[in-house]
Amino acid sequence: MKKSEPDSPRIEPAVVLVVDDEPSICWAFERMLSGDGHEVLTASSAEEGLRIANERTPDLVLLDVRLPKEDGISALPKFITATDGPVIIMTAFGDLETAVAAVKNGASEYLIKPFSLDNAQAVCNNALRTNAKPRMPFTPVRDAGSEGQIIGRSAAIQQAFRQIALVAGSDLSVLITGETGTGKELVAAAIHRHSHRASGPYLPVAPVSLNPDLIESELFGHAAGAFTGAVADRAGLFEKAEGGTVLLDEIGDLPLSIQVKLLRVLEQGEFTRVGEVESRRCNVRMIAATHRDLHRSVLNGEFREDLFYRLNGLHIHLPPLRERVEDLLPLCEHFLQRIQYADAQHAISDDLLAKLHRRKWYGNVRELRNAVQHAAVVARGRPLAIDDFPDPQPGRLQLEPDQESDPRTSVEKELTRWLGASTQDYETSLYEETISLVEPTLLRFVLESCNGNRAKAAERLGIHRGTLREKLRKYGLDDSSSS
Repeated sequence: MKKSEPDSPRIEPAVVLVVDDEPSICWAFERMLSGDGHEVLTASSAEEGLRIANERTPDLVLLDVRLPKEDGISALPKFITATDGPVIIMTAFGDLETAVAAVKNGASEYLIKPFSLDNAQAVCNNALRTNAKPRMPFTPVRDAGSEGQIIGRSAAIQQAFRQIALVAGSDLSVLITGETGTGKELVAAAIHRHSHRASGPYLPVAPVSLNPDLIESELFGHAAGAFTGAVADRAGLFEKAEGGTVLLDEIGDLPLSIQVKLLRVLEQGEFTRVGEVESRRCNVRMIAATHRDLHRSVLNGEFREDLFYRLNGLHIHLPPLRERVEDLLPLCEHFLQRIQYADAQHAISDDLLAKLHRRKWYGNVRELRNAVQHAAVVARGRPLAIDDFPDPQPGRLQLEPDQESDPRTSVEKELTRWLGASTQDYETSLYEETISLVEPTLLRFVLESCNGNRAKAAERLGIHRGTLREKLRKYGLDDSSSS
């Protein structure tokens, strides 16, 4: 069992209530938390848990969503009333609406099953350390309904649901990354839809689609006479989005000259129209999305480092569909339901699903949607078969412009360039110098992809957790708050 890091703030013994109808979950929490000196109480239903909570007033409650009678979401307000401490919601059957409902009703965290004990303990320790009070619930101005649904049951999509729910109630900037077609626009729209800004405008724009000479005017507006053709004053995107949300899609394509002006909007909440001198204030939440590796763009001098960190208030990464094939079936079923001419025979057989799993889907969810629609038209009412689907799109054509067909080629090219350009004498330290160039980026990337879970990161890297800890300390990447 993982113990608290030696340099972490000491956590006082607490009373923890675990409400879950799975005995193994209760047993695992009891063993883990009692080992840290906490008193652990367990209940198999919301009713039993509320009785214990009213008697003991626990310092922390872990509440499962699916319970025998009253579900966890419905019982959540009652548990919040019964305790002054944080309530953590647990679920293995989450969707975006469940995650949002949990956070809006006051849950301090949303724990997705199956979870590692390291991750669960880190979440519990953080809740007890900060003693986070339940947040005041907020109500969206309009309901999400079926508009722009995000479909999936994979761990990656469940994690995206959690992040959307946690960030929606704040004004934090969000950076959404992922290949083209993974659903970045849907995530941005969901954040706005579930936020307190839902009654305000939601304006998505891709700077790459704008006239390069008019990007500044499109974003910030212009005064009459500012340039040829500017016959009248014109409000820009940030004025039109007042009180709402702006999505800057493919932010990596934004010219450097505009990036500095965008940074001013983020840091000071103000901008200047083209042709004017006086600044204007704006109250806008900014979400950025990109398929590019912004870390690489920063290193190459193509993207401002200060803007990158300012945009990256919360990072949501959407993996490609080929890395979450368990979402293929619910996505196919969802797309078929939306096709008016699809009938009951348009089902996805096990054999067809297995063949769909083997496709690479370089166009991701967007390619899958188009393929399903194509198949439904071709099948003309009979059961779908793999021959009804269009031929797979060539992978090389679907790769993004800054991707190599083989990452080893890119690494070899960069190292060769660096070694050839170097004039230093590395007779005895060339190996260490080369490793020090590559290793920090690798460690940072894997740790971020594992959401800070060191045990999971060490397993993915194939090294001992103690070795990972030493390497993080060596490169100044150590964070005692990480799990």
